[in-house]
Amino acid sequence: MKTLFLLAALAAAPANNVTAEQPRPATAQAPAASAFEADRQSILAMAGNYRVRFDMRETTSWRSDYTPIAASTSGGHEVVRVIEDTGRFISLQHMLVAEHGGQVHVIKHWRQDWTYEPETVLMYAGQGRWNREAVPAAQRRGAWSQTVWQVDDSPRYGGVGRWVNNAGVRRWESNPGLRPLARRDATRSPRYDRYLAVNRHASTPDGGWIHWQDNQKLGLVDGQIVPFVQESLLNTYTPFSDYNVAAADTYWAGSREYWAAVRAEWSRAERTGDGITLVEEPQMGNTLAGRLFEMGTEVAEGRMQTPAAIAEAQRIIREGTARR
Repeated sequence: MKTLFLLAALAAAPANNVTAEQPRPATAQAPAASAFEADRQSILAMAGNYRVRFDMRETTSWRSDYTPIAASTSGGHEVVRVIEDTGRFISLQHMLVAEHGGQVHVIKHWRQDWTYEPETVLMYAGQGRWNREAVPAAQRRGAWSQTVWQVDDSPRYGGVGRWVNNAGVRRWESNPGLRPLARRDATRSPRYDRYLAVNRHASTPDGGWIHWQDNQKLGLVDGQIVPFVQESLLNTYTPFSDYNVAAADTYWAGSREYWAAVRAEWSRAERTGDGITLVEEPQMGNTLAGRLFEMGTEVAEGRMQTPAAIAEAQRIIREGTARR
């Protein structure tokens, strides 16, 4: 399958550190009265064109019978665009741009949604289940939730935290929360099956940003969830535009109507099912993702009409999330 080959090839690509201009720089520190707008600018500053380095390291084993795997790094080119901004809600779509066989390929990547003072947040509960959880009033005051979605716009994880200045660095840090296995682990069929993670975002002086994950990898042993190993994962987004950025924007212009309808259908499924239950699958995250993802490419390339793709996506999601 071409999609999976491209994802695997990109994950194995070497990363380089190259800097260039940042289309949307972060603003300077704002006074307390402008904290909300300072938060917004910190989120909006993540939009741009980047070279990305992914640095993954299992550090501390929590079991005598588990040996951490070797550290690994990879990288690629990633375009991040603001696809919605209503003030208290901001949505950022990530798209990878890769070259293979002399051709440019755009791979719709993850999406991050930010909501100010959220009343609820969609949280992973384990084994293919995501629940809508209430956020206590004290916790949500002045806080932002970040909800992350997979390549097919199905849920991945959520968290709540505040943007703060610590020792001269402005960053957002989530509360600990569960998330499903990433493809890099799931395809290895490890002994663990979920992460307990803390998620951090911070701007860097060069106009880029970092995404730092502190992951405790958990699994079932004799019916109990236990920790196996600690992982530190650092994604570094360095401003860089010397690649085919236009290909990502062309892809999005051609497929955004389809993806808007897919997002709406996932929202409907969540409301109907009081959350979402899916069958997890190592290659694409869940058993519905492959076709939903492929149709986005087919629509963008003119090989499938948008109305037909939307109708098929709605059918797939409704049938795949129906209560059993």
